[in-house]
Order: sequence, then structure tokens, then C-alpha cells
Amino acid sequence: MRILVDADACPVKNIIEEVAKQYKIEVIMVSNHHHGIKSSYARVLMVDSYSQSVDIALVNMALAGDILVTQDYGLAAMVLEKGVEAIHPGGKIYTIDNIDSLLMQRYVNQKARESKIKTTRNKKRTLQDDSRFRQEFIHLIEVMAGKGI
Repeated sequence: MRILVDADACPVKNIIEEVAKQYKIEVIMVSNHHHGIKSSYARVLMVDSYSQSVDIALVNMALAGDILVTQDYGLAAMVLEKGVEAIHPGGKIYTIDNIDSLLMQRYVNQKARESKIKTTRNKKRTLQDDSRFRQEFIHLIEVMAGKGI
């Protein structure tokens, strides 16, 4: 098991590292070179800044049994098909059962924005968001460890 992170705009990198250290799990953070991410624990992989370069790198390196942290529903859908577990920084675990509705909602919101219809904006991140992510992330790791992954 490894933890892969779509690190460009990930608000929980510090939580990921803390938990990964505790469980002694390898972490790979992937980012384009514009973000300058540094880590004392994770391996940081920098890719070019072309559109989708981070996503392509993550899909190519993801293996069944890994965990991916991403806000990107499309990326989550691709790795779920490879047997990778995926979790949103808000703590929502992506599954084969919920990914289609999330992708549809993303599409509907995109069409609304293109039509100049106001959509709800993301709320400012709170300590409760961090707590929820930590709890669900640990739960996911423990479930996978229990399966011998």
C-alpha cells in the first residue's frame, strides 16, 4: 500500500504525512513544477505544467491496493477502475457506487457555469473538515491493512 497525492491544491498534505508516518506508509506527492511542494517525509514527484500531466502521472503509477487523495472526480474514477482506493480531502471516500453521480453533478455544474448560472461555491475549509478527513483516511488505511493490502 502506498498513498498517492494529487498535491497541487491539496489542503491536507500535512495530515496525510502525519498519518502515513504513524502507519509507516510510503507517500508520493505529485505536483506540477509551479507549486514547489516540499516534504520531509513524502517523495515529491514534479511533472510539467501541461494540462492533466499530474493526473496522467498518478494514473500511470497507481497500483491496486494504493490510496489516492484527490479532489478530482475524473481522476478518482480512473484509479477506481484499477483497484485503487480514493478519498477526497473533505473525507468522502469515492466508490464505484458514488462516482457516477459525482461526475454527473460536476458536469451539470460546469454547464450551469457556462450558461452564467450561479452555482454554489465551496465553503471555506474548517477544522471539522480536517477532522473528518483524518478520521476517514485512518479508517480507510485500517480497512485496507485488515485485508492484508
